[in-house]
Amino acid sequence: MKILLVADHDEGMLSPLCARLLGAVRAFDAHVDVLVAGFGCERVAAAAAGLAGVARVRVLDDARYADGLPENLAMMVAQIAAAYSHVLFSSSCVARRLAPRVAAMLDVAPMTGVVALLGADRFVRASHAGRVLETVHCAEPVKVLGLQAASFTPMPAPRQAPAPIEPLASGPEMGVSRRLAQQRVAQAGLPALASARVVVAGGLGLGSAEAFGRLLLPLAARLGAAAGATQAAIAAGFAPAAWLIGQAGHVVAPELYVAVGISGAPEHLAGVRGARRIVAINADASAPLMALADLACVGEAEQTLPRLLEVLGA
Repeated sequence: MKILLVADHDEGMLSPLCARLLGAVRAFDAHVDVLVAGFGCERVAAAAAGLAGVARVRVLDDARYADGLPENLAMMVAQIAAAYSHVLFSSSCVARRLAPRVAAMLDVAPMTGVVALLGADRFVRASHAGRVLETVHCAEPVKVLGLQAASFTPMPAPRQAPAPIEPLASGPEMGVSRRLAQQRVAQAGLPALASARVVVAGGLGLGSAEAFGRLLLPLAARLGAAAGATQAAIAAGFAPAAWLIGQAGHVVAPELYVAVGISGAPEHLAGVRGARRIVAINADASAPLMALADLACVGEAEQTLPRLLEVLGA
């Protein structure tokens, strides 16, 4: 197997998802190259070169890749990927936009939602909002795979000597898209949602955006957790879209997942099935997530969370 892993990075930092994708192929005798694309990404490339399991880091560093827009990048990735048997993407927003374009240029069918690799051409993918697991045989000459990184254990240790870093020539400016503006939704010093060890998420049961700020965020800060939300809570304006957990958003696998006012729609559960421990707080004892939780607390968030914060010393 010759694998190209397309790395996620943000603000000059390599995403922890990269180590999880490497962990997905650790059982195979595979040559793994990591592709880092962006602008001014020397630190990202160096971090990737220090990961165990990486044979080589290939770098596309140019101002035209600074915004992470797929139109300029897809053609270059497709040209590079043609020499590999497998191309791995995470389930990040950038990867979701890039992977289908690369697959189309290679004239192959991409496979998304992959949660296990059984061999070079046999994979397990989640479908129907995570309620069905399918074992699929893929005969494409280049397997373009979108992995649910949260389903895999990260490669445990850094390598002793860094892998070689190879700069690549940039491709043309396609001129079909440009970024007009970007608004970053900060989590006020909280960890990144995709890789957090603890996640505190809220649903419609919290009742308002004010309750998110007054109750949920202090609990997340006290636990050193990332903050998340359901699709319904975001649609109601309670939380920003960047906090979305579920099939259409972040797929998380924290050590602890605290769900407040979340009933447990299938689309949301698809994003949290990798959590090791689930604590659910809900006024409705019959909510689906309450049955799945390791610890279920029946009660209104307005009464339960202040008491919990008091016990935690917040």
